[in-house]
Amino acid sequence: MLNLIIFGPPGAGKGTQSEKIIERYNLAHISTGDLLRAERNAGTELGNQANEFIKKGELVPDAVVIGMVRNFISSHSSAAGFIFDGFPRTVAQAGALDEMLHEFNAEVNVVLGLEVEEDELVKRLLLRGQTSGRADDQSEDTIRNRFREYQSKTLPLSAHYTSQGKYRSVQGIGELDVIFNALCTEIDVVKK
Repeated sequence: MLNLIIFGPPGAGKGTQSEKIIERYNLAHISTGDLLRAERNAGTELGNQANEFIKKGELVPDAVVIGMVRNFISSHSSAAGFIFDGFPRTVAQAGALDEMLHEFNAEVNVVLGLEVEEDELVKRLLLRGQTSGRADDQSEDTIRNRFREYQSKTLPLSAHYTSQGKYRSVQGIGELDVIFNALCTEIDVVKK
């Protein structure tokens, strides 16, 4: 089983690159953002709770996210592997993911970190906000708050996975295919 984490700040291109990686490696996609948006759109209690955090640019509590991811893994246990997009976001979630994968006799094989500077991210997200209708992409203050949340809570994951020899940094600015090829090079090294 091949399990990848695509990692980076909001707007780094995780979703775009995940789609290409899924197609090439035939992986099941776990996007916590998509799972949360589906809950919000369905108007569930979980979705309403999550929405309060998302509107402020804050992370949804670990217990909510971990429960959703566990359910997804359980319902897709026959998959060839998973690509985790937007999860884990904290070191505590990384530990929970390791425990969950252990139940399936699996582990995270590689963590792909897309590196993009803050000002570029703001430009990308404001542009996305014009076309997507996503409220969290329409305010520069909210976007910059999301970036601060990423730096304080999620960026420490790079050190966590570096200590395990699993973190690979990839430049997230440039042509999509060049970025994709760089990601595939890192995946192919661990896939051998």
